[in-house]
Amino acid sequence: MIPYIPNTNNDVAQMLKVIGVKSVDALFEDIKPQHAPKSFNLPEGKSEFEVVEHLKAVASKNAAHLIPFIGGGYYDHYIPSAVGALISRSEFYTAYTPYQPECSQGVLQALYEFQSSICTLTGMEVANASVYEGGTALYEAAMMAFRLTKRSKIVMDGGVSPIYRKIIKSYTSNLRFEFQESAVVHGHSDREQIYKLLDKDTAAIILQNPNFFGTIDDHSDIVEEAHKKGILVIQSVYPVALGVLKTPGEMGVDIVTGDGQSLGLSLNFGGPYFGFMATRKKYIRSMPGRIVGQTVDNQGRRCFVNTLQAREQHIRREKATSNICTNAALCAIQGLIYMSLLGKEGLKELAELNFKKAEFARQTLEKIKGVQVKRSSPTFNEFTVCLPKDASLVIEQMVDKGFAAGFPLGRYYPGMENYMSIAVTEKRTKQEILNYAKALDEVLNG
Repeated sequence: MIPYIPNTNNDVAQMLKVIGVKSVDALFEDIKPQHAPKSFNLPEGKSEFEVVEHLKAVASKNAAHLIPFIGGGYYDHYIPSAVGALISRSEFYTAYTPYQPECSQGVLQALYEFQSSICTLTGMEVANASVYEGGTALYEAAMMAFRLTKRSKIVMDGGVSPIYRKIIKSYTSNLRFEFQESAVVHGHSDREQIYKLLDKDTAAIILQNPNFFGTIDDHSDIVEEAHKKGILVIQSVYPVALGVLKTPGEMGVDIVTGDGQSLGLSLNFGGPYFGFMATRKKYIRSMPGRIVGQTVDNQGRRCFVNTLQAREQHIRREKATSNICTNAALCAIQGLIYMSLLGKEGLKELAELNFKKAEFARQTLEKIKGVQVKRSSPTFNEFTVCLPKDASLVIEQMVDKGFAAGFPLGRYYPGMENYMSIAVTEKRTKQEILNYAKALDEVLNG
């Protein structure tokens, strides 16, 4: 725990003297009185013991007892203890931005290995040193497509995370780009509708695998059709699923993005996470962020440098590929540590565990009266069920039984108020799944 360290009056006076200011208020004298805050509504100062007890009381209000079956892009995976031990080393967490390569060889090498791991995982040729998170990574890919094709329209499959789609539309709301969305039929991308939307103005088609309903798909046919018309294909992926699924590279995808939370980062109430991005070598100069490269110094020794840096702080603003591609370096290195610990076979075993446990959950839940498990499409570790009443109400009742039961799809998909997606990771035990089924049965048929 970080200690609570107050500054005494003498400490404050000494600091003010060093910076040449007479009072703390003088630091803010440029702010006109009418613009100054009237009150921060802060409580009186407390001792370290009182602060710790207060924070414990606040933290106890969180529903930490709930067993999570929620997915939607963020998953409750097991994180080996070694991940936390290694990422906590000061060599990593004090070297956030390696601008001076002669002082940052360790972090630069770690980021180089991260890029290599992402390329291996996705089957792509080049990757950058991470971006902010999964949603903005997909936005960055869309902007890449606009730059590369000089076209003005993007088609987004309805199975792409609605959260991500909203992020993309928010970031482009003041730009003259057009977005069209295709529906999802029986959990799958509607090929017929997608092909009708792909035209000479289309820069890219955005797909997701597995999609927001948990369905897995081989998009090779869509890729082939898109490429005939000079259209790029962007695919958002769930990295754990790539332990067993066909890679985007094998499908011929042009740009791959995803969120790295499932690669060794805890849920953390929504962050921090990291995003990853990979593409074909021929598109490397349009990729945002920075790329770490391997070279040799003037004595022939292996070393690492920032090869390409396309942020506006590095090059002319109008030539920058992005101004939001914050490199979540520490989180990315944490993802690298996790992937290194698991290795190729470990990641495959992890993916198989997720799939098998989700299948067991599906078989168990479809025995419950009133529950329709959607089986029209193959899934990975997340699947959709239809309930006899509003899923939001069911989820609320399941909280009282100790479960975060799933994601209410009606929140983003009108007409699907009775539908819920359920995610099962390797952490969910057989007994937890059976208890979940029993609780759901009681809520629906009690």
